[in-house]
Amino acid sequence: MNTATSTATVPAKRNAAKHAEPVTDAATACGLPPAAFYCATNYTPEGSVGYMMRRLLGSIAQEVERQLEPAGLTNAQWVPLFKLALGRASTVAELARECQLDAGGMTRLLDRLEAKGLCRRVRSSEDRRVVNLELTTEGRQAAKEIPEVLSRVQNAHLAGFSEDEWKTLTGFLERMLDNATQYQVQQASASGKKS
Repeated sequence: MNTATSTATVPAKRNAAKHAEPVTDAATACGLPPAAFYCATNYTPEGSVGYMMRRLLGSIAQEVERQLEPAGLTNAQWVPLFKLALGRASTVAELARECQLDAGGMTRLLDRLEAKGLCRRVRSSEDRRVVNLELTTEGRQAAKEIPEVLSRVQNAHLAGFSEDEWKTLTGFLERMLDNATQYQVQQASASGKKS
């Protein structure tokens, strides 16, 4: 048995038993085991996983932006640049989906990246409605710095963690992401039934 896992879940189970509310049908409908770790009557943001993750993400984003400032990249700009470098998107529409931005927001962001000479938009010769994206030489060079900065900043935030603790944390976060995906599918399905 992994001791990091067992010690991490014991306090949560005690807290759940003490503050349990009736389980909603949504959790059951998702096929998820019921979880009742929070109670509206004594909820505080400081004890919320979501609040702690938001603070952590804010801290990481702020430090990444500070370290990428010499390269002229903001937090909003390095994300699409890195996704292009990784090959996660090749069109404006794909990049907007990957970055979870609307078309207008992505257009403004690409305007800034193009003005910095980091990427260019090229109309598809096969379908003029499609706009392909390409990194420039400067864009590829700037993108090479991003993994080093991300690694350095995240390692600083994980100071004092053992490798087992890091793996356990990663596993917990993956489970939460899977739960979130299942919950969104269930909510979309429930919304579709109401219409």
